[in-house]
Amino acid sequence: MNVDYVKSILPHRYPFLLVDGVIEEGEDYIIAFKNISITDPVFQGHFPDYPIYPGVLIVEGLAQAAGILLLKNVTGIPLFLGIDEARFKKEVRPGDKLVYEVRKIGERLGTVQVEGVAKVEGDVVARAKLLLGVKRR
Repeated sequence: MNVDYVKSILPHRYPFLLVDGVIEEGEDYIIAFKNISITDPVFQGHFPDYPIYPGVLIVEGLAQAAGILLLKNVTGIPLFLGIDEARFKKEVRPGDKLVYEVRKIGERLGTVQVEGVAKVEGDVVARAKLLLGVKRR
């Protein structure tokens, strides 16, 4: 599923839409991706001579993928409520295809906890547990 599908669910738009498409999704998981391009605005300052995709944007991409999972059956704005156990393992560079693997691990009182893993070519580049909610319209 391409970016049109993503935009039909998420309220985010360029330059802050960090999911380009969905590879696979089920009831409790999603696998999505972002193609990292040297033309991404973030590389104008991070770092021009050695561009590295920021870890904070990798985590935001995981949260946006989780948002797609949460908003499949609900109308609203996804809320990013917390981050636990975030770890960064490898650099992400222009030309990489960043794959987000997110699965629900808990749900309580209107919040959902997910575990996210970001990969490039099958290698883990980052992982985190995220807490999300939905502001209903």
